[in-house]
Amino acid sequence: MTAVITEAWRTLHPRADDEHGALAPLLVGLTVVTGVVDAVSYLSLGHVFVANMTGNVVFLAFALSGATAFSVVASLVALAAFSVGALAGGRLTVHLGAHRGRLLLVAVAAEAAFVAVAVGVALGTSGSAPRDLFITLLGVPLGIQNACVRRLAVPDLTTTVLTLTLTGVSADSRLAGGAGGHSGRRLVSALAMFGGACVGATLVLTVSRAAALGTALALLAAVAAGAAGCARSPRFAGS
Repeated sequence: MTAVITEAWRTLHPRADDEHGALAPLLVGLTVVTGVVDAVSYLSLGHVFVANMTGNVVFLAFALSGATAFSVVASLVALAAFSVGALAGGRLTVHLGAHRGRLLLVAVAAEAAFVAVAVGVALGTSGSAPRDLFITLLGVPLGIQNACVRRLAVPDLTTTVLTLTLTGVSADSRLAGGAGGHSGRRLVSALAMFGGACVGATLVLTVSRAAALGTALALLAAVAAGAAGCARSPRFAGS
């Protein structure tokens, strides 16, 4: 248990000689953002996710099978928006991938721009704007985020996908005969997603969609501020 707590702490407060340095806590921050925006999309835009594409594929199948609580159009829009964002993120990795700090900064700045527009739309229309517009404004930046985080390659911090992360907690545990490594970081990732989803759901249900999106924007601003420091550091060049 001590090793798990120590690793969790080092994920949030990396040692000076950690090869990923500040990237790890910044990705934890993006994981919280993911929880917030998926709470917004699922609870206020119908049964659809803007970050969890596995869920959307399943939802699409449900809708095509006649389940009335799910929308074929919403699922397709989310998948398309995410794919466009991932394509844009892929282009960013080609041009900026040689410096992980700069790549993260540009990706987060782009994501924040999209979310800022979504906040503006939510405030300006009192939430009455077309559902598919919100799905697009949130799906594209999450696609960008995923593509760039994939290039950053910080172990166990994918920011959106927890299936393999949680599998690793059990499959690599000493109880399963494994070495028991990385459990602390994996649990931090899961708790970050959980916490973000709780905050997003609470704001959507008790305040407004705009309040939840504004919280996501504030978190992105904080991550961008941290990423700016990474962008100036030569330690993330050529990683």
